[in-house]
Formats: sequence, C-alpha cells, structure tokens
Amino acid sequence: IATKDPLNPIKQDVKKGKLRYVANLFPYKGYIWNYGAIPQTWEDPRHNDEHTGCCGDNDPIDVCEIGSKVCARGEIIRVKVLGILAMIDEGETDWKVIAINVDDPDAANYNDINDVKRLKPGYLEATVDWFRRYKVPDGKPENQFAFDAEFKDKDFAIDIIKSTHDYWRALVTKKTDGKGISCMNTTVFESPFQCDPDAAKAIVDALPPHEPACTIPTDGKIYI
Repeated sequence: IATKDPLNPIKQDVKKGKLRYVANLFPYKGYIWNYGAIPQTWEDPRHNDEHTGCCGDNDPIDVCEIGSKVCARGEIIRVKVLGILAMIDEGETDWKVIAINVDDPDAANYNDINDVKRLKPGYLEATVDWFRRYKVPDGKPENQFAFDAEFKDKDFAIDIIKSTHDYWRALVTKKTDGKGISCMNTTVFESPFQCDPDAAKAIVDALPPHEPACTIPTDGKIYI
C-alpha cells in the first residue's frame, strides 16, 4: 500500500531502485499465508506502545490470513480475527493479526488462537520463525517480539485493531501529523482530505497504462 501516493494504490515495494521480493527462507517458499492489511488502521509512529515499548511503524496493521484459498493480489475479503503477534521490526511496533477468511470451508472451526494451535499444529511456530528471520538474507538482524513471541487471543487482537483504527481516524481528520502520508479519500465526510469522486477518478485516469509484468528474478538460493 503506497501510503504517500494519492488514494494509496497498491504498488510493489522498491528498494535501492529495484523491485523488492521475499527471499525463499528454508523450509519456506515465499509467504506462508495470505498477507495483507486491515483498512482504516494506522500504527502511529508517535505513539509508544505500552506492550512493546516501541512506536508504530507508520503503516496499516498487517494480517496473516490462514485459510485454504490463495487470494489474488489486491483481493478484498472479510476475515474472522483469531489472535495477534507483537513483532518489533528494527525498533518499531509491527502487529501481525492472525485471521481466517469467513468464506473458508473450515472458518466455523476457528474462533480463537487456541483453535489454530489445535487444528494447525506447528503453524504458529512457523509464523514466528518466518517473521523472525525473513530479513536476514538482506543483511538485517533478526526481528524481536514482545510477550516472548507468544500469540495473544482474539479479544486482545480486537482491542489492538480498535486502537489502530482510532489512530487512523485522528490521521484522516488531521488531528495528528501523518508524516507525509496521503489521506486523500472519497468516503470520510469529516475529513478535510475528502475529495470529489470525479477528482479521484481523474487521478486514476491520468496514470500510465499497465505494462507487462516483469519477470520475477531469482538468485537461485534458498536461505537457511
């Protein structure tokens, strides 16, 4: 989510002028869940989180969706919140919500984080391991976690989501400084950044046409 661009389009990350990809980190290949974000949330970089002792990472709150369907890029789905992991990424709070698509065939069997432990043994441990090490191939240190890397339950997760929604609302109503985030929107009537739908459409229409996707590069490595 390109938070500094008008209307916050979905774009691939760029690092040092090159498209950014996730390394294959043994024994995983790419992401091990559908990875996305909850709209209308924001981890405030000026707020020191009482649980982690670190400020927010200036992004929407992340979601790991654990259902059986592999979602398309940019797909919007409804999820059932199950729990949350408190990751500390280079000194910043970076919550990871664990959730399942409400339309997943097994969704009725998942109602809290303990159901994930029971029905997908080893999956949460793999999630911690993945997040701990995924930046190491880029020369970064391992990530850290609050609560000794234990997942908190659904109620705790919902409280965190609500608080990040409050930070987002303060952001879009200009009660706090977004540090360069574009808050242009068409739906939040109390927001001074609200724009006419025609103006938003004009921004989209002015963008260059999509070009064929680049070939995904590979360095031929699996990192251990």
